[in-house]
Amino acid sequence: MKQTAVRLKDVAALAATSTKTASRVINGDPRVAEDTRVRILAAVRELGYRPDPTARSLRKGTDDTLGIVVDSIADPFFASMTGTIERLAIARGLRVMIASTGRDPRLETTVVDDLLARRVAGLVIAPTATDHSHLAQAACPVLFVDRRPDGFAAGETVLVDDNGGARQALAHLAAQGHRRVGYVGGKMDVATTRNRLQGYRDQVAASALDADEALVRTGCNTADDGRSATVELLALPEPPTAIFSSNTRTSLGVVAALHACDRTDVALVCFGDFALADVLDPGVTVVDHDPEAIGELAASTMFERLAGKPAVDSDRTLPLRLIMRGSGERRPPHD
Repeated sequence: MKQTAVRLKDVAALAATSTKTASRVINGDPRVAEDTRVRILAAVRELGYRPDPTARSLRKGTDDTLGIVVDSIADPFFASMTGTIERLAIARGLRVMIASTGRDPRLETTVVDDLLARRVAGLVIAPTATDHSHLAQAACPVLFVDRRPDGFAAGETVLVDDNGGARQALAHLAAQGHRRVGYVGGKMDVATTRNRLQGYRDQVAASALDADEALVRTGCNTADDGRSATVELLALPEPPTAIFSSNTRTSLGVVAALHACDRTDVALVCFGDFALADVLDPGVTVVDHDPEAIGELAASTMFERLAGKPAVDSDRTLPLRLIMRGSGERRPPHD
């Protein structure tokens, strides 16, 4: 015998209240008396009531889904950030759809347009495309993370001070007595890489370090790239006595190369923490680029927008801190 689906009016009848009040409680509206809320939630559990997401979407004009678009969910930074947003969104009754772009601007546009067509409640994007002006017409809140959008001055962004973090790393290495500091970083097609490289160059000039372009390696987007770049730097006629790695992917390769070449005497500071960085010998000094903190701030900001609070005019910038573990405190050989 086919079981009849439990309806909202059944919950309301059992709780001795109206369907409107029952709906408000199920949708998280706080403006309901506590004793009424308790009765309704008890009725929901007793009857096994489950809201129909399709019907709710049609009534509201949007789905109860948050879309997240990032470079790659295999990237440790984005995996942690999206995992944090997803956990907090689910706790608030939202579903989450996560898509990777592989840093392909055309794929980003396709993915974003598809999510908008699905009427998602909100979009969180790590931007790669060169023009985001069309998102000004989006019917849902749009929040950018890790980097600012192009062509969309009103876009609200959660990010860190990439330039300042790189300067902090270089200033720390200069304070240990280093003058030749290598740079290993990603491709120049995203703002984070460009800002960190500029921070490196700014601090090289400010600290009177050797401004030698032979010490700079860009275009490294994988651990293998970082490993190869490090081997090249160590093979220079005048190799660096310290290295600054500008992202987690390259850092994994830099660390592997230094250990494989038995060159852990070369000082190292990495932008962004990673698993086991604190248990290596020496422990890896990092500029802490906390993806969970970024995810928490992104989630809380999006929840404010979904609740109807207006967007702020300025970026939401998280502070960075240097965590000293040993690798960044190595002094050059002549000291």
